[in-house]
Amino acid sequence: MSDGYRLVDNADLTNRNTFGIVARAPLLVEVDDAAALPRLFASGLVDAADPALLVLGGGSNLLFAADAPRPVLALTAQNVEIVSDDGDNVVVHASAGVPWHDLVMHTLSLGLCGLENLALIPGTVGAAPIQNIGAYGVEVRERVHAVEVFERVTGQVRRLGPDACRFAYRDSAFKRDPGRWIVTAVEFALSRSNAPVLDYAGLRDELAAMGIAAPTAMQAAEAVIRIRRRKLPDPAVLGNAGSFFKNPIVPNARADALHAAHPGLPMFRSESDATRKLSAAWLIDACGWKGHRDGDAGVSPEHALVLVNHGEATGAQLLALARRIAGSVQERFGIALEPEPRIVGADW
Repeated sequence: MSDGYRLVDNADLTNRNTFGIVARAPLLVEVDDAAALPRLFASGLVDAADPALLVLGGGSNLLFAADAPRPVLALTAQNVEIVSDDGDNVVVHASAGVPWHDLVMHTLSLGLCGLENLALIPGTVGAAPIQNIGAYGVEVRERVHAVEVFERVTGQVRRLGPDACRFAYRDSAFKRDPGRWIVTAVEFALSRSNAPVLDYAGLRDELAAMGIAAPTAMQAAEAVIRIRRRKLPDPAVLGNAGSFFKNPIVPNARADALHAAHPGLPMFRSESDATRKLSAAWLIDACGWKGHRDGDAGVSPEHALVLVNHGEATGAQLLALARRIAGSVQERFGIALEPEPRIVGADW
């Protein structure tokens, strides 16, 4: 331990990615205090400007196609506090290293609404705004009050409002320019009185099956957890990174043509009235990939969007499978799929 951080040479990253891929890094730096970042970079141990420097959260949105070529940074602080409370509207400050689901359940235990639809998403708080995580009709950007960041090149500590984060579907300024920022903490705008968002397909049905007509935020979270546990494999049991592909967004004319040819293809509204979002899971399933297996690299039999490691698959094998899946969707439907996880050691 040195000045707020710890160093691990030739670090094993197998247990630091939810795919369970065997991978190593020449150096792992665990940062317990974000205030130590300037000292760390000034030491010369890690080059802040190195674009290959990987900042690792829970490893739940990551595929190691090869070993990490440069040092890996992990922010491990897990502080959570209320920084503003007017009786109804509450701002919660959470360090980047806090496990995401733990934060969701903690805020719900305090009677705070807003994050319930995002329950059971793996990863850490610091990764949430980078990916603009979303589920069951809610994206985290709708709840972000501010994001605290360390700017790697200038060494400045900054606080960015939602507009400056340039959020989009599974995207943000942080994801588009990964070499610029390190997310150190996030503030969330929550409420004691907001009604849960229940419009997403299947959520009201799940609540009805639970015998609940007017759910609390905690009950909405319980419904989300039940659905996710049925549909998605537990990474602790079967290695995976959740949804591997983004839902493609296409112009309305293209969506209409696809729907005419394939009436069963689900479509959803997107950020623009000129486009619609297609179900990547349906497209992949229609190409026959659900439950497919190449050695230990496979596709979940429960959800076509989820690639899985049945034991000893390499990242390169999973990437090869993902490319084959995307190629078949492109060939049949003319739709290009894009991966959600960050790929280390290879290009898509």
